[in-house]
Amino acid sequence: MQHTDTLFRTICQAGAVLALLLIAGIFGQLCIHSADAWQHFGLPFLWGSNWDPAVDDYGALPHLLGTLLTTLISLLLAVPLSFAVALLITETPDWLNRPLSHCVDLLAAIPSVIYGMWGLFVLVPLMQDYVQPFLSETLGLIYLPGGAWLLGEDGFGCGFGFLSAGVILALMVLPYMCAVMRDVFRMTPPMLRESAYGLGCTRLEVTRDVVVRYGIRGIIGGIFIGMGRALGETMAVLFVIGNLMENPAGLYSCGTTIAATLANNFAEATGLQQSALFALGLVLLLLSFGIQLITRYYLSLTASKRGEKH
Repeated sequence: MQHTDTLFRTICQAGAVLALLLIAGIFGQLCIHSADAWQHFGLPFLWGSNWDPAVDDYGALPHLLGTLLTTLISLLLAVPLSFAVALLITETPDWLNRPLSHCVDLLAAIPSVIYGMWGLFVLVPLMQDYVQPFLSETLGLIYLPGGAWLLGEDGFGCGFGFLSAGVILALMVLPYMCAVMRDVFRMTPPMLRESAYGLGCTRLEVTRDVVVRYGIRGIIGGIFIGMGRALGETMAVLFVIGNLMENPAGLYSCGTTIAATLANNFAEATGLQQSALFALGLVLLLLSFGIQLITRYYLSLTASKRGEKH
């Protein structure tokens, strides 16, 4: 028995070391292959707005802003929806929550290129003919302060753009976040729920003050799983974002993301352009790591307020 435990511990340690080595290897390769771009452009590469292979002038700002904007839109749409669906699944009887749970899980099995094709032939015309005019004219968002900056100068789009890409990403990340939140809600001890109900708490109060507080780490973990998928998604975004190397000029405007730029240009890139693409990949990797580190620091900083032990 002791020999088996030692072997199991060794295997687990080897797996952890292998994962660290893979991350270090990826980071090292990106640094090596992007060295020419950093040497040529320096840190101004991060806020440069040009992307012109004819004169070898490259900047990361349009791609970085596009990545952050589409990810933000997807999270604003997917987080509340996945929270509501996960709560519905855990609170309804088995005859209803099982089919719902399977349907949500099936969404994760759809390839990203299918999402992209659906977005191109269904979502884009829908956005152009109905959603964008409804937001601009019916709701009057274009007339609000900052509406012209938010939606674009004329308030009408062609269906392509950051809003459509954000909707596609929201549909793609929803099943991952929903699955994690569903499991977190189910792990909440029934005694805690029953005690809160016994004190006269409503279902909203039990969810807010008991379930969410108990599973906050798991909930945030699910959100980060979805965020990681949104940050690095390529094909679905490629179909609907418009692929213009320009800074975002509104939700209806066309643009690009880091992943979409890599997919569009890497096959033909050589020399300094290829190095700039590797630099974009390095920026994306560091962005993902930075967000995770900030979140873990926030969780540890607020652990005492939630009654957690360090």
